[in-house]
Amino acid sequence: MWESRRFIIQGIFILIGVIFLIKLFALQVLDENYATKAERNIVQRIVEYPFRGLIYDRDGELLVYNEPIYDLMVIPKDVRIPDTTAFCDLLGIDKETFMTNMKAAKKYSAVKPSAFLKKISQEEYARIQDMLYNYQGFFVNPRTVRGYTAPILASEVGYTGEISQRQLERDTTGYYQSGDNKGITGLEEYYEKQLRGQRGVSYKKVNVRGIEKGSFKDGAYDTTSVPGINLITTIKKDLQAYAEKLLEGKVGSIVAIEPATGEILVLATAPSYDPNLLTGRQFGDNYQKLASDTTKPLYNRAYMGQYPAGSVFKTVQALIALDAGVIGANEQIYCDITKIGDHAPAGYYDVARGIEKSSNNYFLEVMRRVVNQKEDPNIFIDTPIGLAKWATAVRKFGFGSPLGLDVPGEARGLIPDVKYYNSLIGERRWAYSNIQSISIGQGEILVTPLQVANLAAIIANRGYYVKPHLVKAFEKDGVTTPNILEKNYTGNGTDYYPAIIEGMTRSAQGTYRALIKDIPIASKTGTAENGAKDETLDHSVFMSFAPIENPQIAISVYVENAGWGSRAAATTAGLIMEKYLKGYVEKDWRNREEYVLKGDFLDEIQRKAIEQKRLEKERKKKEAQTN
Repeated sequence: MWESRRFIIQGIFILIGVIFLIKLFALQVLDENYATKAERNIVQRIVEYPFRGLIYDRDGELLVYNEPIYDLMVIPKDVRIPDTTAFCDLLGIDKETFMTNMKAAKKYSAVKPSAFLKKISQEEYARIQDMLYNYQGFFVNPRTVRGYTAPILASEVGYTGEISQRQLERDTTGYYQSGDNKGITGLEEYYEKQLRGQRGVSYKKVNVRGIEKGSFKDGAYDTTSVPGINLITTIKKDLQAYAEKLLEGKVGSIVAIEPATGEILVLATAPSYDPNLLTGRQFGDNYQKLASDTTKPLYNRAYMGQYPAGSVFKTVQALIALDAGVIGANEQIYCDITKIGDHAPAGYYDVARGIEKSSNNYFLEVMRRVVNQKEDPNIFIDTPIGLAKWATAVRKFGFGSPLGLDVPGEARGLIPDVKYYNSLIGERRWAYSNIQSISIGQGEILVTPLQVANLAAIIANRGYYVKPHLVKAFEKDGVTTPNILEKNYTGNGTDYYPAIIEGMTRSAQGTYRALIKDIPIASKTGTAENGAKDETLDHSVFMSFAPIENPQIAISVYVENAGWGSRAAATTAGLIMEKYLKGYVEKDWRNREEYVLKGDFLDEIQRKAIEQKRLEKERKKKEAQTN
């Protein structure tokens, strides 16, 4: 009897021991939460975010820097909060936010740290840091956000933001983790790999109250973060600021390029915004306001905007015709004004006079000779043959596709070709008479302001361009590596350019607002049709380079709904070129700067045209109501 009871008691003890052993094995080996919790009693794993690469202008002036911020991290199982209301008051949040953030942290992990409150500014952290020790389970993780030395170049530089879940899923590098910041737009996105640096990690010993007690095992497991590479841009900071000032209150863009190198001196768009709005804790609210703004401040018109080319495209038509040998530079062609609308008088024109007077009928004939070279007696076959050659030649000037600017989002523009017109009209159903409006840069042709500035650079260089770009060099540990790009040639040589430049030089004399004392310029005005059916005017366009010999700057200016190019766009371009070449703008009787800043570009004829459109619109509205 006793023996049997002894075996029963021994069995019970053995069973209890086995249960304890199984439980201990489960806790220490199978249950990761227990191991993590045990480690958390003495060690904190802290991600050390690298300093993102700085961004400078071409003269070494700082544009973008790193500003310290702090993320308040939480480990839900360690949380001890004596007074939730006092805690919320300390952080400047309400109880609903507290509950939402705590719920999200618990959902992520009860024992692993996650961000409870992000992007606490340096000033806010200084206010709360001495009180945080009262709240167990919380600690601070330092990082940086972008700061800007001037409220310029917002969409060109771009902004950084927290990586989305979708971006994480697409990340094939395995570099990014949830909560990381990355470049979202502009240079920040394009040069993300260079700018981001390399993340590090450190392990710190802490006591039960979360107070740091030094490095774990003397930093044996720590890895140091590696700062990103600095960008030296091509931008001239003071010139960019001046350009943005001139565009205030307007819709348009300014692009200025150093012709020989393709380095962009100015890339300005309006409306724009202060880049400081898209940094820090107010990022989300500010972004929504900008995104919903009907003036589209997030849209960079300099390289995203697409417009009819207008009369600046006549220079391309002349160069293609000269290269094809269908006209001579000094060949006299008689033009009346009956074939297409024109403001130039009837008479004899050569290339230089055609550009000077911007004769529509001259360039109508010039392109007809390019397109109809009588390679087939059937005009519906001959025209497509010639247009295919024309489209190929135009694309050599950088039109019809992105130039390769080093920011995302560059528009292609449109150069209509045989495939385009076959789709639009029908195969063998169109001839030159159907497409003749493209001879003067209207019709289906679309270009970007960047492409037009590049055209000015091509003419300044007498036949080549270097891909326009925003980064001049990369700097790391005091070593600078230049960004070297190749030349792109557009034709067979430089022989055809003197006639073009002569025409542009004469044209410049007729735009007195753009002229610079003691510096000869070559230019071409343009008016781009806006396609609107209301009373607004067409867009003011101007393309120029200076000086004529050894050019230092090529420029395009677009001012939407400002009418003729000789007024708004030409005056603005003249101011930018003079400030760059001389370092200042000379005051004279023209009052150019005041004229541009005021923004009243319309003359009496244009005002009457607008009023006539408005009255016509009202008349049609009344007729519709009566009927």
